Amino acid sequence: MTHRNVVVGVDGSLIAVRALDLAADEAVRRAAGLHIVYAVPDCDEAPPVLASAAARVRARHPRLPVVTSAVENGAVEALVHESEGAALTVVGTRGLGGVTGRLAGAVSLRLAARTRVPLLVVRDDRPCDRGSPAARSERELRGGPPVLLGLESEADADVAAFAFQEAERRSVPLRVLHAAARRHTVPRSDVARLRERHPEIPVDACAVPASPARALVEATRDAAVVVIGVHRRPGPLGRHLGPVAHSLLHRSHCPVLLVPTIS
Repeated sequence: MTHRNVVVGVDGSLIAVRALDLAADEAVRRAAGLHIVYAVPDCDEAPPVLASAAARVRARHPRLPVVTSAVENGAVEALVHESEGAALTVVGTRGLGGVTGRLAGAVSLRLAARTRVPLLVVRDDRPCDRGSPAARSERELRGGPPVLLGLESEADADVAAFAFQEAERRSVPLRVLHAAARRHTVPRSDVARLRERHPEIPVDACAVPASPARALVEATRDAAVVVIGVHRRPGPLGRHLGPVAHSLLHRSHCPVLLVPTIS
């Protein structure tokens, strides 16, 4: 697969269907193809689920290029491998808990700790947007909920650039929350330069006091998506996510878009 693809993991569950719908929308926004991946112990199990997923996407987006893959592997390993070079990976997760169906366990957490491409985690506690793709595009053109950007450290300059591009793709404002309690915050000049490059994007920036995780979770109530950098910490069982990403994956009120950073 090329970098022009959005990869989505499916397993036949309701939350996987929601992830599939959002992944298809993201592929359209990026003028990309969609790669649907089903990780199974036996590939003979996969055809009905993959056929149903592909048919659903083609009914909603007839011109979107779609390919499907059945992979005999664990969900995390399959998605890490199939997502190499992708524009985006999308998975679904339950709020305040684990992940459903084949994507069992803390797949979103484990995948976020390993993937090298942006990862969009879709939660199951927001209803699906049942409007047509054309109606959703029209609402976006009129303006909608903002993209929320959480900035933790000086390593987040590329994450900020990604968030500006995300707001541009959606034609919505960008809300920036700086973690003021951190010693190393992203210089304001970086955001200022990005504002100059994206003058059409309204930007609301403010500092977040002592608890950036709590402030970000609360701000997700009114956001279309929250964008943060993935700051992986070394541990006895391998690299794991920082507290902000961990809190958002468990408690966010909107999809979480995690962008890998160099750390």
